[in-house]
Amino acid sequence: MLVGAFTWSNAADLALAFFLVVVGLGLAWALLALASTFMRLTTLIRGAEEEILPVINKVGGSVDRVNAQLDKLDLATDSAVDAVEAVDQAVRAVSFSIRRPVEMASGFSSGVAHGFATLRTRRNWKAALASAREASARRRVDLAAELRRAPGGRSEERSAERVGSAS
Repeated sequence: MLVGAFTWSNAADLALAFFLVVVGLGLAWALLALASTFMRLTTLIRGAEEEILPVINKVGGSVDRVNAQLDKLDLATDSAVDAVEAVDQAVRAVSFSIRRPVEMASGFSSGVAHGFATLRTRRNWKAALASAREASARRRVDLAAELRRAPGGRSEERSAERVGSAS
């Protein structure tokens, strides 16, 4: 083809060829840069695997040992709870067994005090005896009410039983 026979269509073909060569070189450079990035990423992942997996294994072993210790602690706390419950039952049994004598002694002492006070003021034996009986009965009732209101008293036990049976 002669220079004189060079047309605009040939110029467009030449420009297109030049453009495609430049695009190809640009794509080749971009793909090489991407390959280099992927190689560095692969190296980073391998290094992380080599360094992190042993740490993960150690952490897993530590967690297993902590779980074993927690199991032992669970047994110890269960034993402590059982011991506390046994002591509580013993204290309740003792307090229940001495409750009536304490009520009687408290009522007796209150009755004696009121009886002597009435005898001193009225100088009447029957009035003193009636006052003593009334004061003794009132003190026994008051003491029983105080014991029911006290923490761990019978009214709390009954309400706890009702709550437990409701659920």
